[in-house]
Amino acid sequence: MTGQRLSFGRLVRADLRHNRASFAGVAVAIFVASILVTGLGVLVESGIRGGLAPERYTQVDVVVGSPQYVDVPEDMPLPLRERAPLPADAAQEIAAIPGVESVVADVTVPLVAGDDAAPVEAHPWASTALTGFVLREGREPASANEVVVTAVTGEAVGDAVTLSHGGVAAEYRVVGVVDGPVVPERANHVFLTEGRIAQLDPHGGAAQVLGVFTAPGEADRTADAIRDALPGVVAQTGDGRGDIEFLDSGAARATLIAIGSAFVGTCILVAMFIVAGTLSLSVQSRRRDYALLRAVGASPKQVHALVAREVLSIAVIAALAGIAPGYALSTVLQGAFVSGGVIPGDFALAVGPIPAVGAVLLVLGAAWGAARIAARRPAKLDPIEALRESATGPAASGLPRIIAGIVFATAGISVSTVPLVVRGENAAGASAGAVIMLIVALALLGPWLVSLSVRLIGSVLRRMSAAGFLAAANAAANSRRLASAILPIALGIGLGLVQIGAPAIMASEAAAQAQAGVTADLRVTASAGLSPAATEAISSIPGVSDASGIAITSAIIDSRDFEGKVQRGEHVLQGVDPATVDTALDLQVQEGTLAALDGGATVAVSTDAVQTLGVGIGDTVAGRFGDGTPLEATVVAIYERGLGFGDLTMDVEAVREHTTAGLDAFALVAVDDGSLDQVRTALTEAGLTPTDAGGQKAAGADAQSQQGWVGVIGLIVILGYIAIAVINTLVMATGERSRELALLQLIGSSRRQVRAMMRVEAVLVAGISVVFGVVVAVPSLIGLSIGISGQPIPALPVLPSLAIVGSMGALALLSIWAATIAAMRTRPIDEIGSRQ
Repeated sequence: MTGQRLSFGRLVRADLRHNRASFAGVAVAIFVASILVTGLGVLVESGIRGGLAPERYTQVDVVVGSPQYVDVPEDMPLPLRERAPLPADAAQEIAAIPGVESVVADVTVPLVAGDDAAPVEAHPWASTALTGFVLREGREPASANEVVVTAVTGEAVGDAVTLSHGGVAAEYRVVGVVDGPVVPERANHVFLTEGRIAQLDPHGGAAQVLGVFTAPGEADRTADAIRDALPGVVAQTGDGRGDIEFLDSGAARATLIAIGSAFVGTCILVAMFIVAGTLSLSVQSRRRDYALLRAVGASPKQVHALVAREVLSIAVIAALAGIAPGYALSTVLQGAFVSGGVIPGDFALAVGPIPAVGAVLLVLGAAWGAARIAARRPAKLDPIEALRESATGPAASGLPRIIAGIVFATAGISVSTVPLVVRGENAAGASAGAVIMLIVALALLGPWLVSLSVRLIGSVLRRMSAAGFLAAANAAANSRRLASAILPIALGIGLGLVQIGAPAIMASEAAAQAQAGVTADLRVTASAGLSPAATEAISSIPGVSDASGIAITSAIIDSRDFEGKVQRGEHVLQGVDPATVDTALDLQVQEGTLAALDGGATVAVSTDAVQTLGVGIGDTVAGRFGDGTPLEATVVAIYERGLGFGDLTMDVEAVREHTTAGLDAFALVAVDDGSLDQVRTALTEAGLTPTDAGGQKAAGADAQSQQGWVGVIGLIVILGYIAIAVINTLVMATGERSRELALLQLIGSSRRQVRAMMRVEAVLVAGISVVFGVVVAVPSLIGLSIGISGQPIPALPVLPSLAIVGSMGALALLSIWAATIAAMRTRPIDEIGSRQ
């Protein structure tokens, strides 16, 4: 057995030594997979351990807040977009815990300063203890019109400053200037009296965050005691304090985990697909070797072991080499997500060894699985059949494979029709599932479809020229080899078109609904939102017939799947004034009436949400508001334009009550005939921003934009990997034909004719790839377009679509051209001699 193992090891080393070019392609595919998985793994780990370091809460030992998430059964928690309220008696209970020296409450009220509308955050004076701010000059505020500013603003004691809240301006006198060890970067901060904060805050100045000071060295023990005493709160120390200080930290964590996990899974699947394809080329190029092994008595198990050891020998090196570039990639991805507003710019990545270890294990597992797939054919063949195949090439696709491909194709086309009867997120999910099924069908039927396509096109090519005749003959004889080059390109085109097409279709319809559904004349905004007082002031402007405040937030709603299990999903929640909504919006109400909206006990739902939640008029919608407060409301209306205005609509006062700032996003203003210019001027003079109401953005458009940006980044990553794999595959496939190209020259073909033949083949590969890729994407996109907008022609972004199709097609042309030049550098007689 020792001698057998030694011989087996020598055989592996000999194979690696004599087939360097073949294994180089496999190594490149695994190397790139390791880079991607490592980089994405860093994002996942950052979602678990990374975050935002505290800015203002640097001088307090423990920071206490409410949980900013809702648990989801058998899934990741959903983040809350609004600040969750603390229990009313939390400060008193915490103060009674042994080891607690003092408790300081903090409240944040958004303001804007001056004509440039710079963001300012106002806090009660007592909260300066949390930040380490101390008076550099002046005194603390004592009356409602007094303010203390930070030194970075440049104001001095005695200056007058104008601060606006919700579009209502007020003048304050600077009575003090503070300075501290840390200069907050996100916004300027001012400090008011506790009474003034209570007047401005829609929640009456109730504590949003509690800062707990403890005895030296007791912070962690006290935090544990707080968690035990108040299970409904979160107590953080160290860098974890930033998670409570910054509301977007938890959302960024959840986003990174979701993005990283989804992309890692996709990358592993694509990697396995590509490595398996590259390996199949490598195995096919050495089918004579495997045939001889089978002929001299090698068992199928030994052939499997040989291929697996060969692959793992190079996979370990390639995977380890990809770790360092993978960590660099995570920084690039972080910058891309920051640019798209997906995560905050100051969110710190967590860099540790876990992503590297995980990437190596996952990539090696994918490589081993790909080796098992690639070795199946040479391992299971009868020795005599193996020798025959080594000379004639593999047989056509088996009947079971063709049947499986037809089943997947039928299922994919059937699922593509789901959006015709199902709306919203379920429709988009069905389209994604359909394209995956069609891609699997293409992978199964690819060799057969390529062979059929080559036969059909070959009859035309043979009549064109000598190069066309040679290309048609070569393609017909080597359709399986062509399929290995065509399928990755088609995969990239199909995935790319659906990835950019589905969000574009949804966004286009959402924008159309938002524009068509606004019946008011003007949309009025203020920098940090509009208060009810500002909306009332707008209503009193001469020429204004109605002004309706619109609040936009989100809600997490419960539903049940087909098995009765609870599901939770996030939905856009819109608040409207039932008394004036008819003059501002036309949501195309199908049943009921929006006038029946009354407080937080009633809700209107979109037709999309009706299908997702399984509710109707008179049913109850249950879940949580954006601040985590329980929501339970009776459905009183069903409307059509959910993509443009959100899935849920409630009374604006009820919605506003459950937002952090307690402000409306904007107001829709109806104007009397002939008064439009006059009203615009009055609004501008009041410090507000009036715009044409026809330019209304869809509710949740920013979130859709962020999701679209994530999709684009993911698409670039996946297509980049596919592009490398395509180049890799085509170079390998063309390079292995150097002997064939040499023989063509020896029997009389000129180098020019051989190059012309390869050009025709390159165009053939590119053309078939584009057709297959488009055909895979079209059913899903057409089904989604008809279901969402009623239009059979999908609203695809033209330039990105052409870029995907053109770039993937150009890859085939350039790769085959470069590989042909390289393969023909050696003289034909020398090439033939080297292969003997």
